[in-house]
Amino acid sequence: MTLQELRYLVALADCGHFGQAAEACFVSQSTLSTGLKKLEDYLGVIVFDRSLRRVTPTPIGHEIVESARRIVEEAGRIREVASQAGDPMDRTVHLGVIPTLAPYYLPHVLTRVREAHPGLRLLLREEMTPYLLARLAEGNLDAGLLALPIHDPNLEVAPLFVEPFLAAMPADHPLAAATEVNIDDLAQAGLLLLEEGHCLRDQALDACHLQGLISEEIRATSLETLRQMVAMGLGVTLIPTLARVGSSGQQVAMKPLAAPGAARSIGLVWRRRSPLAHTMAQLAQTLASRLPPGTLKIG
Repeated sequence: MTLQELRYLVALADCGHFGQAAEACFVSQSTLSTGLKKLEDYLGVIVFDRSLRRVTPTPIGHEIVESARRIVEEAGRIREVASQAGDPMDRTVHLGVIPTLAPYYLPHVLTRVREAHPGLRLLLREEMTPYLLARLAEGNLDAGLLALPIHDPNLEVAPLFVEPFLAAMPADHPLAAATEVNIDDLAQAGLLLLEEGHCLRDQALDACHLQGLISEEIRATSLETLRQMVAMGLGVTLIPTLARVGSSGQQVAMKPLAAPGAARSIGLVWRRRSPLAHTMAQLAQTLASRLPPGTLKIG
């Protein structure tokens, strides 16, 4: 079997469609199909169930695909190790960022990263945490900017900064007159949350000690939608510090939380055996040394 055939194998497992896998490998569909048939003949097993609408690995195929994925990744690692003879910061990095962080943090930090590492090219993808972690595991992303903690022994985590939460309420709300807001008062004032899948939703529930106890009827699809809902007087919420400036302007009051308050930690995450591990470590060091306004140093 060849390394190219193993690449076809991994691509088909990820795409579930021969045409899409061929496109991802920059070959024709017939070339990919022939290569995979040759590999299955060599192994003496059927790796993919082709009878389903989405082509799916067979039970033994799952094990073969995971082994192939590691081999392909190690091949990439060999190339990257060789390239380390040059500047490890002169390369392209595919970086995922959660939606509740990307529009508020990236404008602050991208210019400074470019100044520190002019040869580093960041290709950005904005998605929720579960999808970013899946793409990291598949090798489709090199790293992710995520809210911590992330519990995965296969990932390296570099904490960057702590981002406090602010209480957000309509400007004419009784809580808006306070210098700071008690988190229990906020929880009882009609807490608005993001929809399922957003890590910020779980962080807000944890901060208000409401995990499993709340059944709200209105859920926002984005942080900006959540802010507009607050501006319309539909309820109150928690807003990360970096997102405190928004289009709702004077309609929403932002107040600090009374001690002990609430916050989230942000970190850079990458695969432990990534061929770009040295690049990621340097990038994490650069990001941690340039804290955005209103955030706190970890530790």
